[in-house]
Amino acid sequence: MKKRYDFSKSVRNPYLRKAKKQLTIRLDEDTIDYFRALAEKNGIPYQNLINLYLRDCAESDRKLNMKWG
Repeated sequence: MKKRYDFSKSVRNPYLRKAKKQLTIRLDEDTIDYFRALAEKNGIPYQNLINLYLRDCAESDRKLNMKWG
């Protein structure tokens, strides 16, 4: 292994759209169960489905109705 590498002529990966950032969130079990079942029906991982849903909410500027009993 070299002690130093020259990255001055490197280029960004053209196949990578946007890098995803890992984070930890706490979700209710029934919420997770809902997305797992929906993901299984659609044949995609449930984390991807949650990400798609949240991205759709953000892109459509959906507002949350925050009324509690």
